Amino acid sequence: MIQHTVSFALRHPAGSTEEGGFLADAAAILPSIPGVQHFIVSRQVSPKSAHAFQFSMEFADAAAYEAYNAHPAHVEFVATRWVPEVADFQELDLVPLE
Repeated sequence: MIQHTVSFALRHPAGSTEEGGFLADAAAILPSIPGVQHFIVSRQVSPKSAHAFQFSMEFADAAAYEAYNAHPAHVEFVATRWVPEVADFQELDLVPLE
């Protein structure tokens, strides 16, 4: 199992229509890609990070994660939404300790 997480800050003002649209589109598009399990959108509540949001999802294995990364819907979302709308991010891909 791989847990893929990404925390991020958007270029849009907090509470704006653009912010809401980005989050809603991500929540509709990303979990519809085959292999994505347990997709969660979270809001940061601590002042310790400038990243306001996080996406978290799980994949059964490396092949499922690689297929997600190469899937046309993911590639398009990254190119048309993520790159122009995300100001900063931190990505982690985690596996449980044995």
